[in-house]
Amino acid sequence: MTEAKSAFVYVTYIRTTPEALWTALTTAEFVKQYWFGMHLETDWTPGATWKLRFPDGRIADGGEILEIDRPRRLVLRWRNEMVPEFAQEGFARCSLELEPQGDVVRLTINHSNDVPQSKFIAKVSGGWPRILSNLKSLLETGTVLLT
Repeated sequence: MTEAKSAFVYVTYIRTTPEALWTALTTAEFVKQYWFGMHLETDWTPGATWKLRFPDGRIADGGEILEIDRPRRLVLRWRNEMVPEFAQEGFARCSLELEPQGDVVRLTINHSNDVPQSKFIAKVSGGWPRILSNLKSLLETGTVLLT
């Protein structure tokens, strides 16, 4: 793969186990709790498609499962389906890395594409912190921060 021209990297530490975090990232009912009601559809096998739907059924994002190594690594081919300008940028790559460190798990998100000054990557750089703050809060306290 060529070096990405636009990238967003986010690292957070969550007091949980790798298995619990993996379940939170890959279970549709759990995702809905911290991802503002979004519904995730996939069978979590390499080469499978995935879709993220709004509560009204519209597809927000979708793509393909590129790599899956439970509970350590997930790599997705990702394209926004709602905003034509973002969809025209083509597919991005999103990797999620889970690394246990004592009683916490280091979660690293790397979302990138080969488009210089990508408007899509700029948009996800504002979305991921909100989503992951909710995820961290939900796993550590049982409630989300943002609704």
